[in-house]
Amino acid sequence: MTSYPPFIPQSDPPLPPWETLPTMYDLPSDNPEEPGLPDDFHFLQPLLLYLTFQPTIWNPELVYSAADLNIYYDLQYPLWYKRPDWFGVVGVSKLYKGEDLRLSYVTWQEPANPFVVVELLSPGTEAEDLGMKKSAADKPPSKWEVYERILRIPYYIVFSRYTDELQAFQLIGGHYEPMNLTKGRLPMPELGLSLGLWQGSFRDIPKLWLRWFTLAGELIPLPTEEAATAKEEAATAKEEAATAKEEAAQARQKAEQLAERLRQLGVNPDELD
Repeated sequence: MTSYPPFIPQSDPPLPPWETLPTMYDLPSDNPEEPGLPDDFHFLQPLLLYLTFQPTIWNPELVYSAADLNIYYDLQYPLWYKRPDWFGVVGVSKLYKGEDLRLSYVTWQEPANPFVVVELLSPGTEAEDLGMKKSAADKPPSKWEVYERILRIPYYIVFSRYTDELQAFQLIGGHYEPMNLTKGRLPMPELGLSLGLWQGSFRDIPKLWLRWFTLAGELIPLPTEEAATAKEEAATAKEEAATAKEEAAQARQKAEQLAERLRQLGVNPDELD
């Protein structure tokens, strides 16, 4: 019969995995071969921009925006593309040729290039996003080079959620020049909009968000905010109607009391002018 050594309890058990294995910050979503893949923020922030991008001086049917969609930009190299975190276009229908949802944005088949691009900084993309990294001669140009030199996008916005820093560049004379904030916002009169930082709750997450405003600084409302405002206005109107009804009833009661008092004095109120 085989004998086994007595069980010896482990005197120093291993630490639990949540104390020893890499954390969320050690294992980010970025793929080394394709940095900048979406994390939660890269989904929610473009969604907020998408929902509030409502240029006030353009027909809504000729306003288009997208997040994480390939932009093909070079006829000579038709497979080269850039994928902004978010971009907006005016003068373009929401559907490709008015018929179908886009699979990508092919600039040589569209009537207009993007008008504004937003990049959300990630540790793996910062150098390229800010134009500090030049591409090799046999490689596709960097995002900065494509947006500035090839597509000539009028406004290029870069936002870091790590530092809450907002950097903006405007195409002037064929080159990007830094923009100064006006009252904390970046005015774009060609759109009737301005872009700025907003401390608020989006999808029940309170933080500092990048969001569209009017030129005067009023928030472009989200559909949920519009519904809440309409509900509040309806409740106010109902309350005002109830108050008016109550005041009318009180006025009738006072008139009846006055008429009765006149009758007691021998005066017929119906005969009074």
